[in-house]
Amino acid sequence: MTAHAHPHAKAAVPTVDVHAHVLIPEIEALVEGAPGLAEARTLDARRNGPTALAVSGPMVRDRLPRLTDPAVRLAAMDAQGVDIQLVSPSPSHYHYWADEETAEKVYRTANEATAAHCSAAPDRLRGLGLVPLQHPDRTVEALDHALAQGLAGVEISSHAPGRELSDPAYEPLWSRAGETGAVVFLHPFGCTLDERLDRWYLSNTVGQPAENAVALSHLIFSGVLDRHPGLKVLAAHGGGYLPTHVGRSDHAWSTRSDAGASCARPPSSYLRRLYFDSLVHDPHILRELVRVAGGDRVLLGSDFPFDMGTEDPVGALRAARLPAADFEAVRGGNAAALLRKD
Repeated sequence: MTAHAHPHAKAAVPTVDVHAHVLIPEIEALVEGAPGLAEARTLDARRNGPTALAVSGPMVRDRLPRLTDPAVRLAAMDAQGVDIQLVSPSPSHYHYWADEETAEKVYRTANEATAAHCSAAPDRLRGLGLVPLQHPDRTVEALDHALAQGLAGVEISSHAPGRELSDPAYEPLWSRAGETGAVVFLHPFGCTLDERLDRWYLSNTVGQPAENAVALSHLIFSGVLDRHPGLKVLAAHGGGYLPTHVGRSDHAWSTRSDAGASCARPPSSYLRRLYFDSLVHDPHILRELVRVAGGDRVLLGSDFPFDMGTEDPVGALRAARLPAADFEAVRGGNAAALLRKD
């Protein structure tokens, strides 16, 4: 039974999936032949390994209609009982290798195409744009451009070449995101452990949660979250390894002067300042995430429509056997509050 078939669907808070992607062919067309693309593809191939690339190609092709056609997306959402999706560009569109001129074309195309995709069903689709992390001084204008398209915020990776999210160059971005109420969706793409993860798809299964943990640790330990209390960071993949191992961070913070030098409180306390999607593939880990971050900080996420996501996000949430209030909050209440238009 879909959410729409439910007799009380109108009165209930809608079911909201905050982790869903759109593929934008125009972006790949505009970067084709650009200096740096071949090198970036070579690095990507080295990090993932040949077997992973051989599996991923057909997987993405099989999902192209769901990634590009709003009607196909909406039908799939109906089948899943999902009322609203927060749609972000495929992370393959980051192109953080690009020069300034190309990077501007990428973010403008991403923002406009995502907004156009969502405009097919504005009551059911909200969107996120992109900012060029490799050009920190262009990130605020890119965020403003995304918001001007009616998007809810932007999606970023865990780092840019040579820059961590703790880099002072990003302070204007965090300030602007905080004052506008923009959502910053932290979704890693590419792990710097490189060919250590080039077999068995470790580049994703180990790489993504590791990158999440590193990026969130940079935001916490550097004091970014102290300086920008209004910042709304939503971490994909349940925040990766950090929420379940944050005790180690707290221990370092309280024991070592270098670890505790730049943030005001124990690292675990900042989990209640962040938002996390529910995509952890284990009901016990999801329960733990809700325990450490709070029932008001976890939001339903599926990674629609990729194979590392879940076909049944509500079922995966139900399997965690949360208290009813937490279940309803994660299913849609928290997203409704986070995405509320002023």
